[in-house]
Amino acid sequence: MSKNLPQRNEINEMDTWKLEDIFATDTLFLETLQKAKEAIGPFSAYEGKLLNRSDILLAFLRAQDALSEKINKLYVYSHMRLHQDGQNTTYQDFANQTELLSIQAAEALAFASPELSQLTIEKLDVFLKETPALGLYTRYLQEILRQKAHILDSKMESLLAKVSEVADAPSNIFAMFNNVDLSFPLISNEKGEEVRLTHGTYIHYLESKDRKVREEAFSALYKTYASYKNMLATTFSANIKQYGLFASVRGFESPLHYALSANNIPTSVYNNLLTTVNENLTILHDYMTLRKDLLGVKELHMYDLFTPMVKDFELKISYDEACDMILKALAPLGEEYVSIVKRGFNERWVDKYENQGKRSGAYSWGCHGIPHPYVLMNYVDNLSNLFTLAHEMGHALHSYYSHKEQPFIYGDYCIFVAEVASTVNEALLMQYLLKTVTDPNYKKYLLNYFMEQFKSTLYRQTMFAEFEKDMHSMNQEGKTLTSELLCSHYLHLVRKYHGEAVTVDQLIENEWSRIPHFYTPFYVYQYATGYSAAIALSTRILEEGEPAVKAYLHFLKGGSSKDPIDLLKDAGVDMSTPFPIEQALEKFKELIIQMKM
Repeated sequence: MSKNLPQRNEINEMDTWKLEDIFATDTLFLETLQKAKEAIGPFSAYEGKLLNRSDILLAFLRAQDALSEKINKLYVYSHMRLHQDGQNTTYQDFANQTELLSIQAAEALAFASPELSQLTIEKLDVFLKETPALGLYTRYLQEILRQKAHILDSKMESLLAKVSEVADAPSNIFAMFNNVDLSFPLISNEKGEEVRLTHGTYIHYLESKDRKVREEAFSALYKTYASYKNMLATTFSANIKQYGLFASVRGFESPLHYALSANNIPTSVYNNLLTTVNENLTILHDYMTLRKDLLGVKELHMYDLFTPMVKDFELKISYDEACDMILKALAPLGEEYVSIVKRGFNERWVDKYENQGKRSGAYSWGCHGIPHPYVLMNYVDNLSNLFTLAHEMGHALHSYYSHKEQPFIYGDYCIFVAEVASTVNEALLMQYLLKTVTDPNYKKYLLNYFMEQFKSTLYRQTMFAEFEKDMHSMNQEGKTLTSELLCSHYLHLVRKYHGEAVTVDQLIENEWSRIPHFYTPFYVYQYATGYSAAIALSTRILEEGEPAVKAYLHFLKGGSSKDPIDLLKDAGVDMSTPFPIEQALEKFKELIIQMKM
């Protein structure tokens, strides 16, 4: 690995995403931005008139969709441009302008929800008879009626829209600090060479067979975050406070109720996850004991939790090799599905490698009205990145199908089901590899990785979810979320989840400060619920074949046309019960037994 990352302009164009498919030039982006700004003003003519006549309501809803679709395209393009190089001041400006545009649009449309909340079921029935085209918006209007108690008057809605820019400040500050300003020190790699630690290479070094490299990378990363812990605690706390304020102003019982209400998810789903996983912590403790034994260490430290337990086995997987494996593994989903994934690989949907200023991690993003979704990667030649690529292409295909099959108003799926499609891809990839690999050590290596997914997704994300819920509750109780409190509580949870087999290093208390998803409150639990649902769905696909595939593809095409709990029920999984989580935990237990044989 080189000591320093390349600049964006040094990356081969074929290794970058083709954002020109959204806007061919930045000039076209700016022209569209101006048109979107000009489209906001005319909405004032609708104020106070939405329920006067059915045709007026239909005209408004169509105009709102057209503006929202345009703003989404502007927002996605400008932010993906910024994510490819956060140092680029032009795209910093583009992103800021689209954020401001979103706020201006929300402010201009703030009258709509309060007006629409005055709609009655009886009047809606009359309107539908008068103007049948309004039928498209039936679910949308019914959802407004469901949320009626939490919709404020037009003045308050307008004020909250204005305040949202300030409310987003903690998240924006963290993103700029974490992705652009933060720099990690040089460390020594396995060859004794000095290399720059980065977000993208951190896990690579934690997977090293050289324990000194692992420990140095772990210490370097967390000492860096620890040196900013008071600033990061203040930023984290500010985000908790703004979210709690919005929840309170809208009359929700708690921030958790606020977060889950938008998609009609019962809070029992969240609490079932925490309860079920906590009741089965002994499985994770057993895994940690197994890891300690297989590594042959006297003490199992936090920096020992990512290195493979299979000795003397190395596996490097190039990006092109990863694409080939993924295409073969997804064959059970049918020719059409595989052909779309292949298009994504061949037609530059993916931004492949890390560069200076590029956003860390990986994601898939897109919106209604553009030719296809996109995937951001920071690909490194290992098994983890193979699965990450499969994961993100699952998101991409979910977006592709939902945007293609649903009208704009229902084109986006909600975050509760977002992690299902991605994890189904991972599960199918794992089953394919376990069936086709003949080398016993390779199979052990795969079992190692599969168990790591359960540890990292089902247990780790649930631990994050428990920490997050606790912090929001403490804020509601009036406690000050100091760096000392945050570190102390996080350390307590790490010890509880990992058990006595692990020597929990003090520095891990700073891990909360580097988790970007904490700035999207109550997001992370969905990784765990999504993983549980995906394990069940992938099992059905492999065991039942075409009927299960048909039901699954129907789910992918559903967008937000139904409540997410109902979409999953249609696909064959009931997440309103603990059963899918219990099934996934039982699978984890079986893998541990296999690894011991």
